[in-house]
Amino acid sequence: MSSTGASSLNESLTSGDEVRLDSYKLFMTRVRRHGAPPFAGVPGVPWCTCGNCRDMPTDLERKCCGQDPNNCVSLLPHFSQYCLTEGFLCIHRQYREDITVLGQASGPGDDNREYRYAAYRHFIYWQHGSLGQGNRRVIPSCCVWRIRDRFPDPQGHYTGFVPGI
Repeated sequence: MSSTGASSLNESLTSGDEVRLDSYKLFMTRVRRHGAPPFAGVPGVPWCTCGNCRDMPTDLERKCCGQDPNNCVSLLPHFSQYCLTEGFLCIHRQYREDITVLGQASGPGDDNREYRYAAYRHFIYWQHGSLGQGNRRVIPSCCVWRIRDRFPDPQGHYTGFVPGI
């Protein structure tokens, strides 16, 4: 995304959204220095502090955003705008199809699978910037499940995190 596009998206946010985003950045700095806050009480998901995570199949994927329930990353306006808006993700899909010459989705569930893929990429770019080929990061469970709920697989089959080579 160009800096012009990012700045115009940021300009559409209210001051309350900016305060929550600043609060999130401050909180993540504290978590990096002092560790995660105490358990928030999600039954069966003791590693979650935000209250929106669900269990994941591997230990590597059992990652929470580290926020309290009111500031979960998956509930931020930026997250909805960047990772759940079809129009925004459609641009990414078209760009990817043009670059990779893969063509359009054709099978059942392919549209949602491609939307999920685009949403995961947008989340990583929004949170970490460009990582380069083979560099991967785990997306918090709360965010993964908001994306999966928005763009479900008809059979409920999901690939999960694949570590870089």
